[in-house]
Amino acid sequence: MADCCTNTCSAEKPPIDPRYRRILWVALVVNAAMFVVELAGGWRAGSVALLADAVDFFGDAANYGLSLFVLGLAPIWRSRTALFKGWTMGGYGVFVLGSAAWNLAHGIVPEAATMGIIGVLAFAANLSVAILLYAFRDGDANMRSVWLCTRNDAIGNIAVIIAALGVFGTGTGWPDIAVAVIMGILGLSAARTVIGQSRRELRDGKLAGDAA
Repeated sequence: MADCCTNTCSAEKPPIDPRYRRILWVALVVNAAMFVVELAGGWRAGSVALLADAVDFFGDAANYGLSLFVLGLAPIWRSRTALFKGWTMGGYGVFVLGSAAWNLAHGIVPEAATMGIIGVLAFAANLSVAILLYAFRDGDANMRSVWLCTRNDAIGNIAVIIAALGVFGTGTGWPDIAVAVIMGILGLSAARTVIGQSRRELRDGKLAGDAA
C-alpha cells in the first residue's frame, strides 16, 4: 500500500542474500494463500474491505515474486516491472472503489464476524512475515521497502478489524465501505507515483544510453 512497495526505491543492484531469498519465498506463499482466503471470505461476508485487502495480498504476492525475479537483473528491468505493477495497482484502486459503490448502492451489510475472524488471520499473516523481514529493515532500499510494505499492510489489517467492529456495533455497512474507499484511494495514489517514477527512470536510462 505504500509507494516503496514498488522495488523502485533504489537504482542500485541489491546484494543476493540466500536467507533473504528464502524469506521472500515464504512471504510469497503466505500472501498467495491469504489472497485466496480473503477473496473467498470477502465474497461470503459481502465485505468490500476484505475484498480490497484480498487484492492487496495478491499485489504483495506479486511484489515478492518481482523482488525475487529482479534480484539479479539490471535496473532498467526493475523499472519496467515496476511500471507494469503501477498500472496493476491502479486497476486495484478502481476495482475497490467500484465494489464500494456497488455495496453502497445495494445497501449490503457485511457479516461482521467473518470480517473480524479473517481480519485477525490476515493481521497474523502479515505480522509473521514482517518479523521475518525485520532483520533486513536496515539493508538496501529494496530490502527496506519490502519490510515497510509488509509492516504497513499489517496496519491496514487493523483497519479491517476496526471496520468489522464498526459494522457489528452500528448494524450498517458504512464502516466497511469507508475502509475500502480509503484503501482504494491509497492504491490509486500509489499507482500514480509508481508509474511516474518508472517512466522517469526509463526515460533517464534511455537518454543515458543514447548519450553513450
